[in-house]
Amino acid sequence: MTWHVAEEDLRAYAQGELAPPLLWSADTHLAGCARCRALLARTTDPVGLDAGWARLDAELDAPRPALLERLLVRLGVADHTARLLAATPVLRRSWLLSVLFLLVMTVLAVRVADQPLLFLALAPLLPLAGVALSYGPSLDPTYEMAVVAPLHGFRLLMIRTVAVLTAGLAFNGLATLALPGYGLSALAWLLPALALTATGLALTARLGPVVAPAVVGGAWVSLLVLAESRTPAHDTLAPFTAVGQSAAAVVAALAVLLLFRTRDRFDTRPLGGFPNGGTL
Repeated sequence: MTWHVAEEDLRAYAQGELAPPLLWSADTHLAGCARCRALLARTTDPVGLDAGWARLDAELDAPRPALLERLLVRLGVADHTARLLAATPVLRRSWLLSVLFLLVMTVLAVRVADQPLLFLALAPLLPLAGVALSYGPSLDPTYEMAVVAPLHGFRLLMIRTVAVLTAGLAFNGLATLALPGYGLSALAWLLPALALTATGLALTARLGPVVAPAVVGGAWVSLLVLAESRTPAHDTLAPFTAVGQSAAAVVAALAVLLLFRTRDRFDTRPLGGFPNGGTL
């Protein structure tokens, strides 16, 4: 080999200042020239070289962010918030596919039986269940990280709730489009879903992240059973009438107000799956 990289080019190469095409030539030459590699080692700052290797090792050892996490970061969400959101159990593929499968089977059953009650009863429970399964040490794989995250417990609760609600309501909305024959009545699940979720969150401060949604879901099922027993055949159940929808809107508004008034409980007491407030 008659050509070698000049010493000043090697210094520029070591400092990351060598520009193409000399950079490409140096890369190719160093791969096969022991003499130039030895000279590069002598002209390189050992401290900087060690720091570079340390950064490379850290980069290689760092876990690769999931698609959702990378998308959130691109949208401007902070790194730690994006990781906490991406780690939410009900935003994982297994849960989303399970919800999608359940909705598909429900829509098929409704189309066969020509009775939308099954869908209208189930749809409000899915966002409530999704929010319930997003919190607590036994359900959240990033529970310890959430505890020490630089976020107030209430804020983290709201961030995850919005993410879960967005996913849940999107799936419910797609399922509603598969029932065009029922018109606007197929959307009668929306206000009850918001009312149930808001009520479950408001009661979480007192009953915990598992008991509160269970109580609210049980109350919803009991209400439907009672309404079914008192409603003549082929009539609309009370929760899905105009009066029932108005009542659901009022309940949702009151629950949001109660949740706002009790927001400090998520930061001062071990409630909602966030012991010690979820802050540093």
